[in-house]
Amino acid sequence: MSMAEVLRKIKQTEREAARQLSSAKDDANKIVSDARRKSTEIINKSADDSVTNTQSTLDEARSKASKAAEKVIQDGSTAVDSITSAAGKNQSKAVDYLLKTMSSL
Repeated sequence: MSMAEVLRKIKQTEREAARQLSSAKDDANKIVSDARRKSTEIINKSADDSVTNTQSTLDEARSKASKAAEKVIQDGSTAVDSITSAAGKNQSKAVDYLLKTMSSL
């Protein structure tokens, strides 16, 4: 093999190595780009899931609070009805007592 052929083979091998290096760099850049895109998708999905879960928790809390408020209103209404009924029953006794007190003065 002559010196020119050896140099030509070296140059050819260098060009092939440069093409392989360029191809490897392109592949590495594609992998990094895909990983960044995938991580962005994961972050966005996690954020969406977080919002959905938060909204669900808030809706559940509102529902429970509403039911508790309805129970308090119902209990209060029952208490008011009971007091009103007792007051109605005792009204004539109170009037009699006031009349006796006023007439004894």
